[in-house]
Amino acid sequence: MTKHDIPGIVIGRLPLYLRAIQRMAQEGQRVTSSQELGERLGVSAAQIRKDLSQFGEFGKQGTGYNIKYLSAQLRRILNLDGVWDMAIVGAGDVGSALAHYQGFRDRGFQATMIFDKDSGKIGTKIGALAVQDIANMTEIIRQANIKVAMVATPADHAQEVTDQLVEAGVKAILNYAPIQITVPDDVRVEYIDPATHLQKMSYYLE
Repeated sequence: MTKHDIPGIVIGRLPLYLRAIQRMAQEGQRVTSSQELGERLGVSAAQIRKDLSQFGEFGKQGTGYNIKYLSAQLRRILNLDGVWDMAIVGAGDVGSALAHYQGFRDRGFQATMIFDKDSGKIGTKIGALAVQDIANMTEIIRQANIKVAMVATPADHAQEVTDQLVEAGVKAILNYAPIQITVPDDVRVEYIDPATHLQKMSYYLE
């Protein structure tokens, strides 16, 4: 079975498992079970066992999972053995917040460059990053061999920016722009639109 044969919904749960067991490790816990993990996450123990079995056998019946070992294996599966450098496109409110955010590195990523087309922002610093001219983005990202980028531009610029990122060799894009973007089959896109999630929740409000 190749990585492309694993359902995306299963891959989507793996970071949740990793986050939960890392929290357990911080609390001094050494062993857990699918039952305990499921109670923390609201996922059935059977589902957790089924998900993990797609990648091998990581626990022992009656003794559960060694947290340190399972954490290492999940990081390996998710290609998080090292730290991925990321580019941020858009130095507005969202892009600036992403550049300032310190929580990425502990989870396998670090923002190393940020781009914008606003001449008033180019050359200024956001946290430790200097805003660079988007006109030079494709070549800079290609030379740095960046594979991960976050798009935090207005919707009407998101597709153009995405095309440039793909041309530069980026293979994973986290899109904060409120629009669907088109990419080749070998490029992965995930969407974050807080307004959409708020609208989903508002359905249940009285």
